[in-house]
Amino acid sequence: MSSSRLLPLLLLVVSRWLPVGMQLKTQANLLPVRLLPAVSESEEVLPAKSRKRIMPDLLTEPSAPDPLYEANLYCNIPGVAEHSMEGHAPPNFKLLSVQVMIRHGDRYPLYAIPKTKRPDINCVLDPVRNPSHPNLANFISHMTKGSGSQMDGTLSSLPRFPSHSLCEMGELTQTGVVQHLYNGQILRENYLKKHKLLSNDWTAKQLYIESTGKSRTLQSGLALLYSFLPGFDWKKISIRHQWSSIFCSSHCDCPLRNHYLEEEQRRQYSYRIKNVQLEKTYVDMAKVVGVPTRLLRASNPIDSLLCHFCHNVTFPCSKNGCIDIEHFKVIKAHQIEDERERHEKQLYYKYALLATYPLINQTVSRMQRMSEGKKAEVFALYSAHDVTLSPVLSAIGLTEARFPRFGARLVFELWQKTDQEKEHYVRILYNGEDVTFQTSFCREHERRSNQPLCPLSKFVNFVKKGVFSALNSTSYYDACHQRSF
Repeated sequence: MSSSRLLPLLLLVVSRWLPVGMQLKTQANLLPVRLLPAVSESEEVLPAKSRKRIMPDLLTEPSAPDPLYEANLYCNIPGVAEHSMEGHAPPNFKLLSVQVMIRHGDRYPLYAIPKTKRPDINCVLDPVRNPSHPNLANFISHMTKGSGSQMDGTLSSLPRFPSHSLCEMGELTQTGVVQHLYNGQILRENYLKKHKLLSNDWTAKQLYIESTGKSRTLQSGLALLYSFLPGFDWKKISIRHQWSSIFCSSHCDCPLRNHYLEEEQRRQYSYRIKNVQLEKTYVDMAKVVGVPTRLLRASNPIDSLLCHFCHNVTFPCSKNGCIDIEHFKVIKAHQIEDERERHEKQLYYKYALLATYPLINQTVSRMQRMSEGKKAEVFALYSAHDVTLSPVLSAIGLTEARFPRFGARLVFELWQKTDQEKEHYVRILYNGEDVTFQTSFCREHERRSNQPLCPLSKFVNFVKKGVFSALNSTSYYDACHQRSF
């Protein structure tokens, strides 16, 4: 290989392990190196540490969906400079409020592959271990002083940061903490420093924070909040407990929502058993670990394999062989294909409308109060899960959006035109990208108008009327209880 072609690769390998501020600049069309484990047949009986070998696999934007590329994006490894569009608007617009929905950061698997060793991941936070963040040490220190915080219900008994030398099932990892430290940093730069959304003497009434009762969501929310408001006063922080993963609060009684979810699960099952290559892959993997195929399938192996992939840990091996990257690619490819099928069948869309209506309605109602000059929180944070964000994306019509990665963020901004105070606009961003005009309620507006933002009235009309029109109903209660099934 010529030196001119070798140098960019060398720079990328070095850059992959440096903190964000120190990363070397390389050719614009190249993405970070993804280090993947490789196991040869002769190594399969050696201890795990001896088996591990890393090989650089340079990933560039593929022309068609690629399972390894999509998995790499899903991992969301910190350290890659992100171009975010939060807070960007024409100069004659004023930012009034921001509402953020996040998926928790990288976590340890929720499931274990039978008869295999669990991935050796350390969940003790260590600022000198990669990936890290300049605020990590201060974050750890501040979290130990949170006895004066106000947290609802079970949240007060949860740890404020991960601390196990071998991660527990579902526990947030250091990577997950760092992902949200970066998210908070981005929001701080764009909303506090640029737009002065909160003054230095901000009050508790200006914030709204809500989290599910899982340690990974609470800790993710605290990590983002710490980078957003470094050294915040714990007495000003009140975190509400949300018992439902879809944030339906007191509006969770919805039989038709459950019906659509069951129908969607049947569709998923039917689509899976039709995939001959996928079934063969499960049979092969079951032989490797020495369990019945149905038992392996029930253990949701992709959840564990994604942890191995994201943390560059060799896939499990036994005396019968190894689970390898080809197995992983088949399962991940099926997930991508299933997403496409899901959008086409519309069952999930109807589920999403009913599942997320309480949360979306709360979001738009807060914007309405603010636009009318009434008291409302200027910054709201919902720390949630993939099963929260995914239906929200579907409900508002973002059919091209990728499945929520670890540390994903969905942002709703409210803007006011400074020379016309009664005109208010909404902007929606997903992982830093402006997707406002990809939504179902503003897609046509962009084609017919030269306005750079979407009128708030479009969003309000969608939530108050459009959702029910799509469900052939006139109210949320009727939509949930109509006997059409």
